[in-house]
Amino acid sequence: MKTGPVQQQNIPEETTSFVGRAPELAQLTGALRKQRLVTLVGGAGVGKSRLALHTLHTQGAGPRQKYTNIYWADLWPLRSDDLLAATVADALGLSDHTPRIPLDALCGWVADRSVLLVLDSCEHLVPYCRHLIGELLTACPNLTVLTTSREPLGAVRETVLPVPPLAPATEAVTLFRQRAESVGRPVREARDRRLAARLCARLDGVPLALELAAAQLRHHTLAETADRIRSGLDLPDAPGHPRPCDSPRRPARHSALRTAVGWSHELCRPTERLLWARLTVFPASFDADLAEQVCTGGPLNPRELRTCLAALVHKSVVMAEGDRFRLLDTIREYGRMWLRELGETEHVAARHAAAVLELSRLARTEWLGARQQWWYGRLEQLYHDVREALRFLLDSDPAAALELAGNVAFFWVCCGHLYETHHYLELALACTDGSSEARAQGVWSLGLARLLQGDQEAGRTFAELTRRAAVAAGDKERLFQAAHLEGLAALLFGRPLAALAAAETALRDAGTSHEPTFGSTLCRLLRVCALTTAGRLKEARRDAEALRQECVRLGELWTRSYTDYQLALIALLENRACAAGAHARDMLRAKRRIRDRIGIALGLELLATAWALQGEPERAALAYGAGAQHWQMVGHPQRGTPEVAPLREEGQAAARARLGDAGYEALFHKALHADRDQALAWVTDPDPDPTLEEPP
Repeated sequence: MKTGPVQQQNIPEETTSFVGRAPELAQLTGALRKQRLVTLVGGAGVGKSRLALHTLHTQGAGPRQKYTNIYWADLWPLRSDDLLAATVADALGLSDHTPRIPLDALCGWVADRSVLLVLDSCEHLVPYCRHLIGELLTACPNLTVLTTSREPLGAVRETVLPVPPLAPATEAVTLFRQRAESVGRPVREARDRRLAARLCARLDGVPLALELAAAQLRHHTLAETADRIRSGLDLPDAPGHPRPCDSPRRPARHSALRTAVGWSHELCRPTERLLWARLTVFPASFDADLAEQVCTGGPLNPRELRTCLAALVHKSVVMAEGDRFRLLDTIREYGRMWLRELGETEHVAARHAAAVLELSRLARTEWLGARQQWWYGRLEQLYHDVREALRFLLDSDPAAALELAGNVAFFWVCCGHLYETHHYLELALACTDGSSEARAQGVWSLGLARLLQGDQEAGRTFAELTRRAAVAAGDKERLFQAAHLEGLAALLFGRPLAALAAAETALRDAGTSHEPTFGSTLCRLLRVCALTTAGRLKEARRDAEALRQECVRLGELWTRSYTDYQLALIALLENRACAAGAHARDMLRAKRRIRDRIGIALGLELLATAWALQGEPERAALAYGAGAQHWQMVGHPQRGTPEVAPLREEGQAAARARLGDAGYEALFHKALHADRDQALAWVTDPDPDPTLEEPP
C-alpha cells in the first residue's frame, strides 16, 4: 500500500460544519479501499457531494494508504459531453501539447500512477461518464474513481452507495439547529425544539431543504417558518407545470426539497426572484461585476442588483465563496424554470455572451501592457463562461463566436487549453466564410494551436493563409503574425535560419518607427530565439536585453519571461552558470504567475543545469525532477531547441557525479512525485523580483 504524502488538487474547501453520516462515512471509506469505481447516489440536495468532500478531508486514513494523488473535477458546468475529457484533464492539471485526443492524454498521464479521481455531478452525462471511466479504469490499473450522481452509471463493477436524507429526529435536527445558530436564531426553548423537530420531519431530513429553511430565520420566526413549510407542500413542480393527477407520486424527500426551494422563492422580493432567474445563465461561479453586466435591466438597476445579491446570499439561495458566488444545481434548475416562464432565456444568454465577448476584446487589446497578467487570471476565471458564450454564439452568431475564440486563443494556448482552442476555432471557422479581421485572427490562432501540438504542416499552412489575408487587406499587424507562425514552425523543427529570415523580413518591411504591437513583439522574440539557436550569441544577447527592457517599460510579462529564458540559455552557452540561474528563476516566477506550464518546464531544465554547474547537485536533481513532472503534464518527454539537449546531459552528468546514481535518483523522484508548487519552491530563489509585483 502507498504510504507517502497525498497530493490533492482542486479539492473544494469545507465552509460549514458537517453533521452525522457516520455509517455512510465508514461505508464509503471502506469501499474506496477495496473497489475501483464507487458511485454515491441520491436525490437532489441530499448531500452526495458534501459526503464525498468530507471523506476526502477528514476520513483520509483509508485513501492515504492507497493513493498518492487525489483530484476533484466538477462536471456540473458542462452542458454536453463535447469537452468532458478535456474538463477532467484540466482538473488533473494537464496542459497537453500533443495532437492526442484528451482521453488518450488522460490515460497516458495517469498510466500506473496511484490516483483517486472524483467526478462530481454526473447525472446529466451518465452514458458519457460511463464510457470515459471505463476507458480510464482499463488503461490505468492503479486508478480509483468516485462519482456522485442522481442515478447509477450502470458501469461494469460499479459499487453503488445510496445516500439517504439525514435521520429527521436526530441528525437533521442537529443540522437545523446549527444553521439556525449561525444566523443568530438559536433554538433553545422547549417549544422551539419541538417546532424544529416537526419542521425537520416535514422536510424529510433533506440537508439542502434544511439549509434553506434555516436561512429564512433571518426574516421570520421559527413558528412562521414551520407554518409556511406545513402549508407549502402542495407547491407545483415547476412554474406553470403542475403535476398531472395520474402521474406517479414522487418520494417525500422530492416534495420536501421542492417545498423548501419554492417557499424560499416565494419569500423573495420580486426583484430578488428576477435576479435568481437571471443568475442561472452563469455555468459556474461568477463575481458581482459580471453579474451586474449581464443581469441588470428593468427593475434591476445596478444598486438594486447588489442589494438583491446580498439578500440571496443571506437566504442561502446564492453561495458566497470569497468574492465570488455560485448557485447549487437544484437552485439553478429552479431558477431556469422561472427564466423560461419569464421568456428571458435567450435574452439573458445573449447578454451573457455579449459581456464575455466585450471582456475578451479588452483582454486582447491590453495584452501588451501592465494588465496582461491580470487578464491571464481573469480569463482563467471566465473559462466556463467563455465556453458557454461560445456554445450560444455558434448557434446564434457564428461570426461573434469566431471573434471570441480568436480573442482568447493566445491566453488559452498559454494556459494549456489547446484542445479547447482548436475545437472551438474549427467549429467557428466551419460556420463562417468570407474575409474579416476575426477570420484572419481565427486562422492564425488555429495554426498556432495546431503547431504547438506538433503539427508542423498545419502551422505552415495556416501561416500562409494568414499571410495571404494580410496582403489582401494591407494589414501589417497580420503580416507580423504570419511571419511569427511561419518562423516558429521552422524553429521548432530545427531550421533557425529560416525562422530568422521570416522574423527579419517582417520587421524590416514594417520599418523602425512603429510602436510595439502584439505581432511585432512576437517577431522580435522569434528573432532572439533564432539567433541563439544559430549560435550568434552576442547578437541574441543584445536583442534579448533590449526586448526585455521594453517589456519592463510596458509592464508586459509573457514576452519578458521568454527573453529571460533566452538570456539564461545564452549564459549557459557562454559558461556563465550564475547569470543563467538568475535569469531562469526570473522566468519561472513570471511563468507561475500566468500558469504557463510548458514555459515552466522549459525554465526548470535551464535552472537545473545552472544549479549543477554552480556546484549545487541536490537542487539540480530536484529541478530536473520537477521539470520532468511538468513535461509529463504537457505530454512531452522534453522539448526545446536542439542546443538545450547537450546542456541537459552535461548538467545531469555533473549532478550524478557529485551525488552518485542512487542519490540523484532519490532526489529526482522526490520532486517528480511531489506537489508541483512545492517542487518549484525547493529549487527557486525565494527572493522576489520587485518588478514582478502585481499590477494595479
